Amino acid sequence: MMSLTGGCHCGRLRYVVTGELVEAGYCHCNICRRTTGAPVLAFASFAVEGFSYSQGQPAVYLSSSRGQREYCASCGTQICHRALAPVTIDINTGTLDKPEMAPPQFHIHVQEALSWLLTDDGLPRYQQGRMSGG
Repeated sequence: MMSLTGGCHCGRLRYVVTGELVEAGYCHCNICRRTTGAPVLAFASFAVEGFSYSQGQPAVYLSSSRGQREYCASCGTQICHRALAPVTIDINTGTLDKPEMAPPQFHIHVQEALSWLLTDDGLPRYQQGRMSGG
């Protein structure tokens, strides 16, 4: 069983996640790009019951009809995406203290990927979500 910690840039939010890594990937969707300000988001999914904040409470932004983003109200670091009917929680890999413990395994929403972002890493690519096929 894995136990990882992480937090925001200013240190006001800290979290612990325990359990097995369900999956990890890169998301190229427009919502992830806009909410992070990055050309692609690396994320790591864990069972939602294994995730808890050990310090502070996040601000919440309802980013779509399906889920919310949790972030630090002080420094703006986005910690995770939580579905409104959660089974797993998608943690932004860059907020992990040891991000190398959750290497991406695939790319999703590649139909929305930026044309200038070249990622020839050999990982599987899905046009939409993980269930949409290559």
